[in-house]
Amino acid sequence: MSSLAPDLDDLRRAVSPEGRTQLAGLAGRHRADRDLSDVTLLAPLHPEARIFCVGKNFRDHAAEVGGEEPSEPRVFLRTHQSLVGPGGRLSRPITSNQFDYEGEVALVIGTPTTRVPEGDALAHVAAYTCFNDGSVRDFQQHTTTAGKNFDGSGAIGPWLVTSDEIGDPSDLELTTTLNGDEVQAGSLRQLIYPIPTIVSYLSSITTLLPGDVVSLGTPAGVGKSRTPPRWLQEGDTLQVEAPRIGVLEMVVTNGGQL
Repeated sequence: MSSLAPDLDDLRRAVSPEGRTQLAGLAGRHRADRDLSDVTLLAPLHPEARIFCVGKNFRDHAAEVGGEEPSEPRVFLRTHQSLVGPGGRLSRPITSNQFDYEGEVALVIGTPTTRVPEGDALAHVAAYTCFNDGSVRDFQQHTTTAGKNFDGSGAIGPWLVTSDEIGDPSDLELTTTLNGDEVQAGSLRQLIYPIPTIVSYLSSITTLLPGDVVSLGTPAGVGKSRTPPRWLQEGDTLQVEAPRIGVLEMVVTNGGQL
């Protein structure tokens, strides 16, 4: 990108309305000069972006983990250090054997957003991507922050698909496969709190900034809820796929550090 549009090297500028218009123009005038297999994709994440995650936001997942559906959105934060990019290696913690997967769709904010009404919220969404909200379940019993922020325990990617390419995001389908077995499947129509509600809610708390990420929750089928539980093991291959976005693939390694 830098040789064609140096001013778009910063992801925050690239996801702005002006940046997306410029990118669309570039895409129409230029052809790819290398194969995707010849490049290494990095996590599509601005270094200053905040990563908001919404828990228990699919009806079937809320049912499988028990209790009532949340009366308000359940929001927590992940660190950059907890995420790897596409093709990355998930780090199975050395302090736990309860490493779990949560396939999700995430959105990326494109314009500063403060106290936006639900009816205007989608206009502030620049793009969508896939997400793995990897969870260390025994530590999650201590606090959500502890269970969700082990180094290299989650992932984001493989790229950003702009909102104009997605259309109605509630139509997005999502599947998670583990070593070729489908373990999760769902549609964003199953969200307890849909995207406009989530964006409006978060913007009532803090001004959302271009590049900020909001992951929307996971459908039923997590490893914790299976009999017996199906925890991630070294050598496992995990894929999170949204057909209109792409496939985020990860391989599990033993570790605990990046």
